[in-house]
Amino acid sequence: MTSAPSPARTPSRAPSLGRPPLLLLVPGAVGAALLVVPLVALVVDTPWSDLGAQLADPAVRDALWLSGLTSALTVALCVLLGTPLAWLLARVEFPGRRLLRGLVAVPLVLPPVVAGVALVAALGRNGLLGGPLHDVTGWTIPYTTTAVVLAHTFVSLPFFVLSVEGALRTAGERFDVVAATLGADRWTTFSRVTLPLALPGVAAGCVLAWARSLGEFGATITFAGNFPGTTQTMPSLIYTTLQADPAAARTLSMLLLVVSIGVLVGLRRRWLVTS
Repeated sequence: MTSAPSPARTPSRAPSLGRPPLLLLVPGAVGAALLVVPLVALVVDTPWSDLGAQLADPAVRDALWLSGLTSALTVALCVLLGTPLAWLLARVEFPGRRLLRGLVAVPLVLPPVVAGVALVAALGRNGLLGGPLHDVTGWTIPYTTTAVVLAHTFVSLPFFVLSVEGALRTAGERFDVVAATLGADRWTTFSRVTLPLALPGVAAGCVLAWARSLGEFGATITFAGNFPGTTQTMPSLIYTTLQADPAAARTLSMLLLVVSIGVLVGLRRRWLVTS
């Protein structure tokens, strides 16, 4: 004798929490408007018909090329220097580690112009390191393309380091311990175990560093100047164009806005949570 099938269970619903209070709805809506309305205004107010002419301008092409080149070099430097630094902060106990971690994060909150002044004090012709370098080699760093890359790296490296360190801490040390138990030395453990597990954080750090580099302005114009073809990046060109032709500046700003949205879409799986 077969038993009768049990009735299908209806999914239980979460109890209603009531209407959201106006004390939260109103400031939340104002905050959303503050973030969204300027972007919408930029899109609406951009003279789209001039976009082709702007892209054909040699100054715009040079600035785009320089921004792309320096941003790519910045990411390469962040990977080369930031990955070992993140590993040290996450895996090695040494005196002053907390202090170093705090100093690494300082450029995140440092005003960009102050960052440029600090770079001049360190690497300028009469700077702490730039002075001896000029005396020995005759090289000067400020107002060169190298200065652009260094300025971008200074402000972008903390984003990369914190992203990779977070990934390393999330992965934990248990796999490192297993590898060491099996006889792997520290370098083998890092290259074959630690780094592969942290690759999502490395990828996210690269995207963040690249985006921060692409939008950098204050430290760059203070330390590297604004010379077309040499140190004039897209943000510097937009600032210069805004003085004479605001409509053209809005068109150029749209280019960077599109790139920023592309970065956000690329990171949606890491940062955006859907219900």
